[in-house]
Amino acid sequence: MARASRAKPRETELYAPVKALLEGQGYEVKSEIGAADVVAVRGAEPPVIVELKTGFSLSLFHQAVERLAITDAVYVAVPRGAGRPFLSSLRANAKLCGRLGLGLITVRLDDGFCEIHLDPGPYAPRKSKQRQARLLREFARRVGDPNEGGATRTVIVTAYRQDAMRVAAWLVENGPAKASDVAAATGVDRARAIMAADHYGWFERVERGIYRLSPNGESAVEVDVAAP
Repeated sequence: MARASRAKPRETELYAPVKALLEGQGYEVKSEIGAADVVAVRGAEPPVIVELKTGFSLSLFHQAVERLAITDAVYVAVPRGAGRPFLSSLRANAKLCGRLGLGLITVRLDDGFCEIHLDPGPYAPRKSKQRQARLLREFARRVGDPNEGGATRTVIVTAYRQDAMRVAAWLVENGPAKASDVAAATGVDRARAIMAADHYGWFERVERGIYRLSPNGESAVEVDVAAP
């Protein structure tokens, strides 16, 4: 017989495990103090606040950020799920917590095990010079502004695609050619690499160093020419 799925958890189911976790660290813990779900106090230290939710949500982060006006020690706590979707969500939301200066706790409801994935702290992002260079390189190579910001489920016209289309359009007019001739004629210095990689299925190698347009490439150029 198939195992019955667990009923949707309640926020109150998180309280006892989180309270036990904090009490184990020497805190006195009480619930529903003001607007806070959980408040923990240890001596003269600033209070710790934990916001409980049955899953990651915008309202959870809104509430937690509001609590930062009271103390820097604010955690969010959610039930621990299973499988890759939850782990992916956990990684993404842990990163968000880090940016917001929040801590993150998951609670395994089957046995009450709590895991602290992140402690609250100031966010100090590390900039990636490589990623910045890629961004600016793409910006500089992109001709015009062919895309609509925020668009989804549509082909994004990158500088690479624009270069590939220039190469394809030239081959339509001139037929099979040496890669060096294509690069010189189109001004696309990476023409050889584009045709050899053939990411879009537009190009065919005739012989070493010589390429022609495939039927897919011809169709793509026709569509591009017909576009307004």
